[in-house]
Order: sequence, then C-alpha cells, then structure tokens
Amino acid sequence: MSNETTTIDFEKMDGLVPGIVQDAGTGEVLMLGFLNSVSYATSLQTGFVTFWSRTRQKLWMKGETSGNRLRIVSVSTDCDNDTLLFRVQVEGDGLVCHEGTVSCFTRLIALAGNTKLNEKGETRG
Repeated sequence: MSNETTTIDFEKMDGLVPGIVQDAGTGEVLMLGFLNSVSYATSLQTGFVTFWSRTRQKLWMKGETSGNRLRIVSVSTDCDNDTLLFRVQVEGDGLVCHEGTVSCFTRLIALAGNTKLNEKGETRG
C-alpha cells in the first residue's frame, strides 16, 4: 500500500463509497460492499477489508464469522476518489459469498439478441 495520503470522497453517496473486492492472484471480482470513513480507516489499520453494513448499521469485517477474511494486498481509488478497489488474498476456504461460492457474481443476465452463454460467460452453440 502506498504511503501517499488520498482523500476519499464520502460525500457523494451520503457518507459511503463502494468497495470492489478482487482476488489479487486470479483477478476475479469477488464482491462489492460499502465503506464509510470509519470502516475505511479500520481497513487500512487492520489490513483486512471492513465494510459498513447498511442493513445492520454497523461495521463488519468480511469473514469475521466464516473465517474467509479478506487480507488487503493493495487498495486503490478511481479517478474521482469515490470508489475503492481492494486487491486481496482470501483467508479460509476461499468462499467469499454468503451463498457458499467464491464470488458473489454468479448470476448471469441474458442480453437481448446475444448468443447464449454458459456459466463462465463463454458463448455456446
């Protein structure tokens, strides 16, 4: 992680920013959560991604109960400083999604006029 201090713009979304989580080894996008300034600071201090739960209105470290914690390898922001990208190493069995899958992004949506896709997003005959 860089020693450079970057100001994250928490104001655009009423104190929250999206946090994209990507596997540092495979490049696979694992999940998306939201952070406030406290969860962001906690993430940087602990080295593990910590989110703000919008439904429970409290901090939660991903994997605190399952053991599938997200150890931060690097963190970066987009050009507007209002979205974070965490590249992580997953601890535990690697099943990040609460539904028991590696990634939360498993439900393909069909696009009109496109060839049918298989589970991996590849075209099939």
